This record gives sequence, C-alpha cells and structure tokens, in this order.
Amino acid sequence: MNTLYRPELLYARGAFSSGSGLLVSPEGAVLASGTSADTVDLRRRALLPGFVNAHSHSFQRLIRGKSESRAMSGRDFWSWRGTMYHAAAQLEPEDVYDVARMAFLEMLLSGTTTVGEFHYLHNAPGGHPYDDPNLLGKQIIAAAQSVGIRLVLLRSAYLRSGYELPPDPGQIRFYETARQFIDNMEALAAATSVQIGVAPHSLRAVGLGELKEIAAFARERKLPLHMHVAEQVGENEACLREYGLTPVALLGREGLLGRDFTAVHAIHITSEEIGLLARAGTTICSCPTTERNLGDGVIAADLVMRHGIPIAFGSDSQAQIDPLEDARELEYHLRLERQQRAILDQIGNQTLASRLFDCATIHGAHALGLASGLADFFTVDLDDVSIAGHSGEDLLPLAVFSLNRSAIRDVMVNGRWVVRDGQHPLQEEIVSRFKQLHHKLWGGRVREDPN
Repeated sequence: MNTLYRPELLYARGAFSSGSGLLVSPEGAVLASGTSADTVDLRRRALLPGFVNAHSHSFQRLIRGKSESRAMSGRDFWSWRGTMYHAAAQLEPEDVYDVARMAFLEMLLSGTTTVGEFHYLHNAPGGHPYDDPNLLGKQIIAAAQSVGIRLVLLRSAYLRSGYELPPDPGQIRFYETARQFIDNMEALAAATSVQIGVAPHSLRAVGLGELKEIAAFARERKLPLHMHVAEQVGENEACLREYGLTPVALLGREGLLGRDFTAVHAIHITSEEIGLLARAGTTICSCPTTERNLGDGVIAADLVMRHGIPIAFGSDSQAQIDPLEDARELEYHLRLERQQRAILDQIGNQTLASRLFDCATIHGAHALGLASGLADFFTVDLDDVSIAGHSGEDLLPLAVFSLNRSAIRDVMVNGRWVVRDGQHPLQEEIVSRFKQLHHKLWGGRVREDPN
C-alpha cells in the first residue's frame, strides 16, 4: 500500500509549504497521485530531499585527526598523502568494510542518502591482485547495503604514479593496467545490481591514451565519468610538461568533457577553461571541507555559476562529513577572499540558500546519473535550538547557514526509514567495530564507554 507522509513543512522547488504531503509507493518511488494510502503524521518535522555526496573516499575516515601536524603529514597535499598511504597499506578486506560502514553511517546521520564512492583501493597488501579483483569494491557495496545508504560505486583507474615518475610504493594497492581496469569493471557490472560509474583518477595517474580508452568504455555503456581535475597547481604543471596543456584544456581538446563528465575539485582553472567546461555541459564536484583541510585552494564558484556550470558536493577525505558545512564554505571561502558578503546571491534570480541547497542535492544526483522521483528524504526537528524563531519563509536560509547536524532526526532511503530519531539501528555495532579498527591501525588505548 502507498504511504502518505504529512510533515508540518515540506520542501519542494526552493521553498517550504504547510499542509502538503508526500506520497510514496511500496517500491520507494514518489508518486504524483494515488489511492489507498496509509498516512504517517510527522509532527514538528520538516521534510527535505536527501543530500547527495558525489565524491567520497571512505577509507580516509581512518586518518581524520591523524594528519593535522606537520611532523606527521608535512605541509601540503603531497606530503599529506604519506599518512593516507599508511592507512591504505594496512587494511584487510574486513577493515575496508568496517571503515566504509563508519563513514556511511556518519553520512546518513547528516542527512545524506546517496554516496558516490570514488574507489581506488583494489589490490592486496603488497600490491598483488586478489583472486577476485573486485573484492574490495564488493566490501564497499556490502557496507552500503548494511547501513542502508544508496551507493554509486565509482570504480577508479589508477595506472601510474605520475609523468616520468617511478611507481610509488604507497600506491601499489591502487595500480591496474587499462585493460585490467576495463575487464574488472565488466566483471563488477555483471556481479552486482548497484549502480556503477567510471573514475579515471587523474591525468597524473592515467595517461592520455589509456584515458581515452577508458572514457570510450564508459560512454559506450552510458556510465557517469568522474575524474580529479586541477586540484593542485603541481598537477597542472606536470600536465603542461607532459602534454603542453593544462588538464581542462587537454580534456577539451580531446573531446573528453561532456554532460556525463564530473570534474572533481577544478580549483586551479582559468576563465577560458571555465567557458570550456560550460560549453561541454560538465559538472564540477567541489569538496570545500577537504579543500580547506588540505590547503588546495578556493574554487571561483561565482564565475563557475555565472557560466551555468552545476556544482555538486563531496566529503572526499572525510575530514568532516556535513553537506551543509560544504554548502556554507563554498560561499564563505569567497567572502574571505573578496571581503564581501553573499557573493553567490548575485547570480540570476535564485536565492543564495536555494542555490546552495541545489548543489547538495539535485546537482549531485545529476553527477551520479540518478533517476528522479526517488523517495530519499530526511526530517528536521522544528524545535531544534539552532533554528529557533524560524518561519516557513526563512527556514531554508536558517537551515543552510545555521542548522546543527543534531537537528536531523529521521532519514529515509528508497522509501524505508534507516535513521529514526537520530539513531541508526546498527550504530552501536558499527562504531564499536570502527574503534577496534582504529586501535589496530594507530595503537594506543581505546577509551571504553562508561556504560
């Protein structure tokens, strides 16, 4: 039987309305109309579409707080990778499952209902392929199914360390050849019903010839195509040395950009390159909490948006998992640079809050190739102190710029509640197993809960 959910406030098309309901089929689809519905009243709740996390490396949840010292991780992105490699080198398949469940749990509790997992941890410790080359990808899939989050597995191709660089020992669990990658993608597609996508890691990790082969494979099968692009100045400089062009210019020349292409980060790009991305219909996935954590730089989001380029969000390194914080920082970074306020409010007729909310929802869904009409939602406690004094007219800007994550109370994925009243049914077990894994990797005593 269909179910009619009746919150006090329902978000749709950029605004909240009262007296409206949401009709959901037993299969988890939102219906425009229907009969014979059970009614569920959601008193003192607002109902909003779930956030979409378009770029995640779940295993990096293990290094949160471990890379904040120069003594541990150096002074920039390139040295930070040593801490990340240390974590990647230690993980057994069950560890990949446990850390993914922890990251996915935290995403659900933040209102995220879909994650695009950019997955490049493929081989066994020591660099040899498992008997099943997709073993670790299947651990990610199992983790998502256990926790109840919608997953798009973006399987990543990582073929080399970089232009004229020898293989990096820290990356031996990532490496495949282009042929192996395509064969393994085909095997994964045959083995799972989970939506998948193709993710050549970057132009430093995949040479142009192999990239064209992998992109052709993705487009033949109509799969989303994601790639790190222009995250670091050093990445651009290496591409210039190898090809005489920056990453965006090279991708444009080779016809690799398109509506199915998501450029992750795209920070160090020129106005001409922004125009190139816009003409191709490309999406940019920005990861503001990670980009500030790593010192990557600030994307010129106002210029990007003025060209009509959609921006999605990703939690990336899991330094913080909070899509509303990503939304705020996209704007706040620009305020600090320009010494002005409401920078992204100057574009078209859309309000700043609804523009940022679209980045966290519909633009991410487009980047991952998701169908519309999915019953993926979360509720907000209308009595939470962080939004006290709200009205239906100002609830959206209050939520985008001020909502505490604790105000998110219930989360629905595919028409099924997976979080109720701020708790996941497997939360205690997931957190306990993650604590044990963290202790195994980093040592030291794990503080026991007093209860």
